[in-house]
Amino acid sequence: MNAKQRTIMTEVSVSGTGLHTGESVTMTFRPAPENHGYKFRRVDLPGQPIIDADVDNVTDTSRGTTITQNGASVSTVEHVLAALVGLEVDNVLIDVDGPETPIMDGSSILFVDAMLESGFMDQDADREYYHITDNIHYSEPDRKVEMVAMPLDDYRFTCMVDYNSPVLGSQHASISTISEFKKEIASSRTFCFLHELEMLLKHDLIKGGDLNNAIVVVDKHVNPGELDHLAKLFNRKDIDVAPQGILNNIELRHQNEPARHKLLDMIGDLALVGVPIKGHIMAARPGHAANVAFAKKIKAIIKKERSRKHFKVYDPNAKPVYDTVQIMNMLPHRWPFLMVDKILELSKTHVVGLKNVTMNEDLFMGHFPGSPIFPGVLQIEAMVQTGGILVLNTVPDPENYLTLFLKIENARFKSKVVPGDTLIFYCNLLQPIRRGIAQMRGVGMVGERIVVEAELMAQIVKVKGLEA
Repeated sequence: MNAKQRTIMTEVSVSGTGLHTGESVTMTFRPAPENHGYKFRRVDLPGQPIIDADVDNVTDTSRGTTITQNGASVSTVEHVLAALVGLEVDNVLIDVDGPETPIMDGSSILFVDAMLESGFMDQDADREYYHITDNIHYSEPDRKVEMVAMPLDDYRFTCMVDYNSPVLGSQHASISTISEFKKEIASSRTFCFLHELEMLLKHDLIKGGDLNNAIVVVDKHVNPGELDHLAKLFNRKDIDVAPQGILNNIELRHQNEPARHKLLDMIGDLALVGVPIKGHIMAARPGHAANVAFAKKIKAIIKKERSRKHFKVYDPNAKPVYDTVQIMNMLPHRWPFLMVDKILELSKTHVVGLKNVTMNEDLFMGHFPGSPIFPGVLQIEAMVQTGGILVLNTVPDPENYLTLFLKIENARFKSKVVPGDTLIFYCNLLQPIRRGIAQMRGVGMVGERIVVEAELMAQIVKVKGLEA
């Protein structure tokens, strides 16, 4: 039985301070309809602009993840998104009355608790996962960052951090299924090194911080005067270094709490892919910038695979829009250079053509006769002729026009085409035809395989007797 999408039962609010702005912020989680996804709404701005939680909207990863859309931004979204993913909530509208989510205690647990208080409601639509089918790799050799997503019928995470610090050392954290998030990961707080904290304070970049929402790793010698100065900045009587090598402001909730928090960040950042994932994510030394780059790579693969699913499967016995004779009435090409056998579908903005590749074609006498392969340049020619039908279909007397191609860009050949294959070409206008000039994107497929793709520019010319 397919899992259903779900949202929260009732709206629920949390209030706190933005870590970097120091501003008081109230954030309200609201139920949302099916297929809504995660959206933030800046209720403090004119028009209450909405910002989709989408990796394409990320504008900053320097001190957390910031997303921007419609002239508005929201910062430090990763802890909120991690809570939603960890609770398997699909649809929610998040109202926020400031430029940053509240830092709360530096983890996701207070967001989790608020939504647990609200409760959840199953919706009618099925939850559509993206299943990792092949390993997806991402790396940054200079930072020794390595990430891989592997096939698995669950959502599993393994994370390793290593900052070459004698205090922090090398730490690992993992969950075998996303349902473990609430217990094992949600309460893990953010951390920073003492030298980073001092830099942030010096540049006035941590106005909302107190020493109750971050683990501060002491990576340098600290004299009593420095500790007194920190105590005054954070309105505390005294601060000291605990035996674990962290400031004694808080006690660790887990021995490997920093690694668990990095895993939390990764779950939140990967939520920006926009669809729940089935797979095993392994990461070494992740950070927001790497997480976002990895999410973009995954999203690009999803988009590409989904675009393939939009292509129809055509019945070769169905009556075509144009058969070979009708095509010859429109195109000037003849044997052996007529490359389109049928037009299967035609509208004002798209065309679908068919080319049967057979061993009887003369070209195979000279093109790899021992291992016949249909040449890539002729695949492009067949695509061009298919696109030519689309352009000629826009004029009343197409037999009096020629289609002259002006430009072919971004041509890629993905897989070989051999005798016996049936090539299906899909050409779509990228924008309306202006002054007889058309811009198209073409894709050639054999079965479910994309074998060729290119962007084409053509012009129709009212003239006879020329060769296209």
